[in-house]
Amino acid sequence: MANEQDVKYLVPGLERGLQMLLAFSEQHRDLTFSEMHRLVDMPKATAYRVVQTLEYMGFLERNPRSNTFSLGMNVLRLGFEYMASLDVAQVGQPVIEQLRDSSQCSSHLAIRDGRDIIYIARVSAAGSRVNQVSIGTRLPVHCTSLGRMLLTDLSRTEFEHLFPDERLPGSAAGQLHDREALWQMVQQDKARGYVIGESFYRHGISSIVCPVYDRSGRVAAVVSILVPAEEVPEGDRERLLTDVQTAAEKISGFLGHLAKAS
Repeated sequence: MANEQDVKYLVPGLERGLQMLLAFSEQHRDLTFSEMHRLVDMPKATAYRVVQTLEYMGFLERNPRSNTFSLGMNVLRLGFEYMASLDVAQVGQPVIEQLRDSSQCSSHLAIRDGRDIIYIARVSAAGSRVNQVSIGTRLPVHCTSLGRMLLTDLSRTEFEHLFPDERLPGSAAGQLHDREALWQMVQQDKARGYVIGESFYRHGISSIVCPVYDRSGRVAAVVSILVPAEEVPEGDRERLLTDVQTAAEKISGFLGHLAKAS
């Protein structure tokens, strides 16, 4: 809030326009001009000019059938522009905390950096005995279920550029080594829209992973939960998957992804 010394520098027209926009709320989504005028403190002629200006600039939309006004797309655009400018970890942290609370499982947010995944946010479930990765931990992208989901954004050319050799790097027992097998697995993950990795990277630990999209529709990150079991219990599978999908969609929305709206 500005202090009293700065009040003399207010722009009256801008102040009145913002007052008019603030008149709209959950209870007042559609307003006639008379209703708007009653909700703001300004002369009727001034209010009329403000409404005309806001409508011209796309901040208000008029319904010719009911002669009412509602917030226009430019108001939404301002909000999405701001949200899209925020860091994925910044907007994702409170969401994965909610995910932890609803699923009762440790939750993570990760991105891809070349052939590694990087954990950028995490919250532990109460009493969790699973060894937690720390923020900044890197793991090979082709070895984890989180990495598989992050790879779904790549074209075949991009995938082969990332893995130029037919044999994947690493020599650990049980690790996936065939590039073509990984590509086919990733395509199945992409078509499904999520990964349930049961003991894929570590025995006795399963994960459920969903993609987070940015405003351009690219995979910006993944959200996951850790389930301390060889397999996700059948009775909990659908509920847990829904929890993770909801979290991923929420973060995607914060990043400006509008697929649902369109």
